This record gives sequence, structure tokens and C-alpha cells, in this order.
Amino acid sequence: MRIGASLPVGDIGTGPSVIRDYGQAAEDLGFDYIITGDHVMGANPAKPNPEGVRVGTNEHAVHDPFVVLSFLAGCTTKLGFSTGIVIMPQRQTVLVAKQAAGLDRLCDGRFRLGVGVGWNEIEYEGLNQNFHNRGRRSEEQVEVMRALWAQPNVKFKGRYHDIDDSGINPRPASGHIPIWFGGHAEAILRRVARIGDGWMPLVYGPGAKALAKIEQLRTFTKEAGRDPSEVEVEAWISLGAGSPDEWRSAFTFWQNAGVTHVTAHTTYAAGRHRRIEGRTVADHVAAVHSFIEAVRDLR
Repeated sequence: MRIGASLPVGDIGTGPSVIRDYGQAAEDLGFDYIITGDHVMGANPAKPNPEGVRVGTNEHAVHDPFVVLSFLAGCTTKLGFSTGIVIMPQRQTVLVAKQAAGLDRLCDGRFRLGVGVGWNEIEYEGLNQNFHNRGRRSEEQVEVMRALWAQPNVKFKGRYHDIDDSGINPRPASGHIPIWFGGHAEAILRRVARIGDGWMPLVYGPGAKALAKIEQLRTFTKEAGRDPSEVEVEAWISLGAGSPDEWRSAFTFWQNAGVTHVTAHTTYAAGRHRRIEGRTVADHVAAVHSFIEAVRDLR
């Protein structure tokens, strides 16, 4: 079981010293990886939302994941990195392939790319991308990126991409970067089963619903002609709720369910998730320290 921590940029700030201090503390505590999210832009928080429409704002800072993780790659030596998630269809595919390859080189192959389709239409509008075909495009994006990572020059003609004998440099040393998908719809699970290296669900806590979804993923993976052991799963534990004993119980549940990665998060607040009270580096380091001490003997 690999154990990760979320990067609480929205609380601790965006400057180099706090980012470095948190990343190095996570590495020193024995965390395997740091994960960070992605929002390129958000709406003015003072502007009323249309009724019944969920709109993300720019109230809280979100570093570009490739920038902040590349910075942390220069401040650490063992820590792995993950995006959770990059909203692929609002970005240019070849550019993401290039950025991911560069980050993978800078951290010596300790990077996995979590991707998703997003929900904040205002970002798609600002980036001049189509919000309504994002699911279909994301599958072709994965195919294009994998080709660019594996081959020095690529010929590709698809529905959304046309590459004529060209490529990126540098490429990942291994020729591959693991691609994980976020999301919970059946279409996402089938996508993970067919072409994913892992699944990153956030909605489910320990319980029957989570077990049923994991089993559904395994069924879809077999139907796709793949071994379910090829597809890993990440679960999140909220440090703003529960006690160390409850964290241990949740960790054990996920371990018994065959989950391969557990992320301790301190800032995400939606549904079952709660953020911690503190807003400083010391507060967040103390929280993740308490978590890893609680579960260290279980990993």
C-alpha cells in the first residue's frame, strides 16, 4: 500500500518556501507521493451563479500542477508525484504530453498522470475548448500521449488529432507514464477498465458501495480482456474528520478491498470530506504526521 498526501496550496499559500517545506516534510515523514489538483481559471466569486448551475470560482489559489510538482521535484529526492486530476480535454494534448514527460524526467520516473474531464464549463470557455465532447476526446488524448511518450516520431490521424511524423523531446525514460482516471460514472469505469492504469474515486468512503464499485471495475476489466491486477485504485481519507483509530479502520478497510494507494487529504471539502481547522504549514504537517503515525505499522 502506497501512502500519499494532498498539497494544500489553498491554505498554506503559493510561495516557494511553504511549498518546499511541506513537500520535504511529507518526504521526511515517509509519504510515498504528493498529489495536487488542477483548475486553470475560475469565475468571479462575487458574481451570482445561474440557478441550479455549479460554477467554480477563483477564490482559492490553485497552482498549475506541472509547475508546482516540477518545483517539488527539485526539492526532494524520493517523493513521488501525481495529478489528481488534470482536466485533459480543456488542454492541448501534445502540450500535456510534453509537460508530463518533462516532469517525469525531473523526478526520475516518479510521476503518474491523473486525468479527468472536469465539470466547470467556464474553464473550457476561457481556454477555447469544447465542453460537450470532452469524454470522447479524452480517450483519443490518452492514445496520442502514449504514442508520443513511446516513440520519437509519431504519425497519428484521429477524430481530434492529426500528427504527421513528429514528436516530443525529452520523452519519459521508460517510454511510459501511468495514466489514472478520476470520476464515478459507469462510462468512466469502463474507460479505466479498457485503457487506464488506475482509478481515483473520491465519493466513496469505506462501505458496501465502495466494494460494489471496485468489483464492478474488476468485472469491466475482465470483460476488456485485461487482468484486474493491472488496474490500481486510490482512496482518500479525510483528516478533517475522524480520529486516528478511525483512520486506521478506514485504512484497513481499503487495504482489504485491494486498494493500492491511500491519500491523506487536509483541504478538500465536499460530500463526506472535511478540511482540517488550521491553515498554516505547521497545521497541515501536524495533521499528516498524525495520520502516518496512526497507520505506519499497517502498510
